Amino acid sequence: MSEHDFLLSVVIPVYNEENFVAALVARVLEQDWRMELVIVDDGSTDGTREILAKLDAEHDEINLILQPKNRGKGAALHTGFAAAKGEIILIQDADLEYDPREYPILLEPILDGRADVVYGSRFLGGPHRVLNFHHYVANQGLTFLSNVFTNLNLTDMETCYKVFRREILEGMTLREERFGFEPEFTARIAASGLRVYEVPISYSGRDYDEGKKIGWRDGVRALWVIMKARRTRG
Repeated sequence: MSEHDFLLSVVIPVYNEENFVAALVARVLEQDWRMELVIVDDGSTDGTREILAKLDAEHDEINLILQPKNRGKGAALHTGFAAAKGEIILIQDADLEYDPREYPILLEPILDGRADVVYGSRFLGGPHRVLNFHHYVANQGLTFLSNVFTNLNLTDMETCYKVFRREILEGMTLREERFGFEPEFTARIAASGLRVYEVPISYSGRDYDEGKKIGWRDGVRALWVIMKARRTRG
């Protein structure tokens, strides 16, 4: 598969990102790929929906889906996956923490036939903003436990950047509606025996004052999902 003979579906879950979403969409559209942007607004209550409606009217590449109420990142992703038409799906957060200019790095292992799924790792040496140590420790702890039960050796299970061939979703059951999506998806691909690669990415993280949404309750839920996936694997 070459970089010009496939459609890339960039699935973007959005919730209350009026300060970032227009700039993020502009950066995605600057990338030199044949793309559709499946943007799923998850019940935003600020000015995000108005911004997205304007962008949708201006760009044929955008497929805007409005969830009637806020259900969570996982639920928005389920909706986006169902609408995606591309041979390859890439998950993109709606803020500016992850850089769309790194799509070539993420796509290369799939395009050259080495991988079915690629994770973009924030901990493999790419530049990153220095932020909260306790959040880092929680991330690494959840990744470690996920690895114990999936027998993978990921460095960043919780990363936003997950890229995969669309057909891997066939027959895959995903139920988690919030941030539990990350360990659930990881457990499912591990159980399926898919070829998984990690590549280094940069990371311009936000703190909670700047709008970061994941919290300690999501960490507890992720731990529960990891344990549940262990019991139901296979």
